[in-house]
Amino acid sequence: MRVLISPSYGSAGTRRHWADTVDQLVDFTVPRYDSVLTTEQREQLQVLHQDGNARFWGATPAHDGKLADVVTGDVVLFTGQNQVRAIGEVGAIFRNRALADLLWPPQAGGQSWHTVYSLLDLMPTDIPYAELNAAIGYRPAHNFPGQMVLRGDKARSVLEDFMITPDTEWQTLVPQLTGRQSGIRDRDLVRVAAMEELRTHRTGYRRSRRLVVVDRREAVLVREYRQHLADRGLTAQRFYCASGISDIYVESADGSEVMEAKSTASHLHVRQALAQLLDYAPHSPVPARRLTGLFPELPTREDVDLLHRYGIDCVHRESPGIFRRLPAASERRIIMREIWSEANRVAE
Repeated sequence: MRVLISPSYGSAGTRRHWADTVDQLVDFTVPRYDSVLTTEQREQLQVLHQDGNARFWGATPAHDGKLADVVTGDVVLFTGQNQVRAIGEVGAIFRNRALADLLWPPQAGGQSWHTVYSLLDLMPTDIPYAELNAAIGYRPAHNFPGQMVLRGDKARSVLEDFMITPDTEWQTLVPQLTGRQSGIRDRDLVRVAAMEELRTHRTGYRRSRRLVVVDRREAVLVREYRQHLADRGLTAQRFYCASGISDIYVESADGSEVMEAKSTASHLHVRQALAQLLDYAPHSPVPARRLTGLFPELPTREDVDLLHRYGIDCVHRESPGIFRRLPAASERRIIMREIWSEANRVAE
């Protein structure tokens, strides 16, 4: 998978293009647009955007080489004002200068755009350039002045750090995770994924129609805790299941652990972590021995007690790289583990 980095706020013209074709949907079936589409381009758009509306972005001919291998499902980071402003997923992509000139009329003496791509989905975000530069390995002051396409390790690093899960990845698993075949248990339908396979960002875990988005602060917390685990010789994974995607899944000599990270330790977020952990527990690839809520600060005593009541541990960040675990009583955890096991037996 490739990651495009596309400036979208640097000039008045670029801001106008954004307002015209990203802030609002474009009806590509109207005659002025439809008449300049090839048969193949029209069919590609109709398959991906069945209601006839899409958001569009593009690039000038100077970037043809960079974009030559970009395909549906690749991820695009839209940059401007010293941050990633939005994360999108590439839909249809093709070269059509006539369509580009209709979507983004060139200014006098300006250059026409050439490559056109639709967006399957778009999520606003606010990732500072400093974090993006750290993920790629660039100097902190790099400001992304032009189009870039990241591949290989650099793309994987960006996707890992910002936990981006495009629809094309999710949809390949939906039939497996929701289908029921004779003799196949729910746990057999779960797919474990290394952290570098899964990505996302933004305020509040959200799944739109397509793109899965996790709170940026949660992604930062998960990244820090992942390093905490690595320092102890443990590997953080995640798993897909019919209920969604876990934040952290760890297998160790002590057994498996499912963790849910939250951006704050508020009562609302503690309750959300509790509900999600109980939802994911029956789907753990190996029967879960621990469920754990991960928070950036210590929840209230009442909220820690709430987690413990259901046999769930509380881990919170005390200082950079330092985490403290408040374990539930082992007797309570054993009781809850029986309930998780019962859920698996029912699923079978």
